[in-house]
Amino acid sequence: MRYDIDALGNRSPDALRAFDRFIGPALERYFHPVVRGIERIPKGAALYVANHNGATVTPDTFVFCHEVLKHRTMDDIPYGLAHEIPIQVPGLHHLLVPLGAVRASHENARRIFDCGKKALVYPGGDVDAMRAWSERKRILFDSRVGYIRLALRSGVSIVPLVSAGAHEVLVVFHHGRGLAARVPFLRRFRLKAWPISFTIPWGITMGPMPPFVPLPTRIFQELLPPIHFDRSGESAATDALCVRECDARVRAAMQDTLTRLYAERDGE
Repeated sequence: MRYDIDALGNRSPDALRAFDRFIGPALERYFHPVVRGIERIPKGAALYVANHNGATVTPDTFVFCHEVLKHRTMDDIPYGLAHEIPIQVPGLHHLLVPLGAVRASHENARRIFDCGKKALVYPGGDVDAMRAWSERKRILFDSRVGYIRLALRSGVSIVPLVSAGAHEVLVVFHHGRGLAARVPFLRRFRLKAWPISFTIPWGITMGPMPPFVPLPTRIFQELLPPIHFDRSGESAATDALCVRECDARVRAAMQDTLTRLYAERDGE
């Protein structure tokens, strides 16, 4: 059976709860997460905007959703706007789509908002998820501002989600962005990073690695207050200066929080 990766009806609350019962306790024991700001989740439609960590494992995603399920309702669990390639890989396809993964597109996001639901986007994509170890304390959106245009057109608030420590589940020696830019095959699949990494059990690999055993790390997360913009609608979304200013505002708030969370985590 194959799912339609553009259909919202694939998400199963029963599958989400069952997966959380299976993985939630393990997340708490393994990562000892500290998650703050869940009470800031607004009612109705909203766009969670997060920094991307941990390559193909993305432990911060599951930590966040586990915490939301503990303290809030199913409506506050976001649909994940995901790259179409990983959510069509056999195995991952049948796991992630019932948990709420849909193909990343503005059309799908607007349909989510029209239902009064929430979406989660990682603007930095593979560049952020596979950034080098030396860049782990940076918010790296790679000049991508589509998330701002989406929020402005849809008139929804942005709720920044910042994670510190989650990118330490692997070691990325080099991001490989120069190589990715020169290889036509990689450009065709919209891959902008081709990292050299160390993971368990695969050792040193080149390129996106298969799912791996995460290195133990402490994860700190914080959900920031919703950001509302003074302007919205098509005129705001097509105003390049407005879009840049909104993007700068979001990234500055997230970078300040990431720096603070790392200082707190590393100072323990």
